Amino acid sequence: MVEYRIDRRSGVATYLQIVQQTQQALRLGLLAPGDKLPTAREVVEATAINPNTVLKAYRELEREGLVEARRGLGTFVRRTLGAAAPADSPLRAELADWARRAHAAGLDREDAAALFGAVLDENFPKGDQ
Repeated sequence: MVEYRIDRRSGVATYLQIVQQTQQALRLGLLAPGDKLPTAREVVEATAINPNTVLKAYRELEREGLVEARRGLGTFVRRTLGAAAPADSPLRAELADWARRAHAAGLDREDAAALFGAVLDENFPKGDQ
């Protein structure tokens, strides 16, 4: 099950953080079709956010065709996204090693993300999204 982490300082709307984290979990294979998302109540208890925010995020995910709400049962994954490298792939291990080296070199999270984003932009043309 996915556990949402809300960063109130990020400048990203809370409901969008839930949407993005769910999408990431789908890309990484942490969520698969048929899996149940946490209930709004569970998310509220874990993150101390408004239940309507969770419901708004789940509605957005439903609009995108990623999840479906089943009355009285919960919200379930309908389909996955992308083909990201699984947790045990060599690519993921190399990226984890790079992240450790970046941290050891004194980069903070935002610096590392900016550097990685710049390299992605250089190597993936805008139409490859």
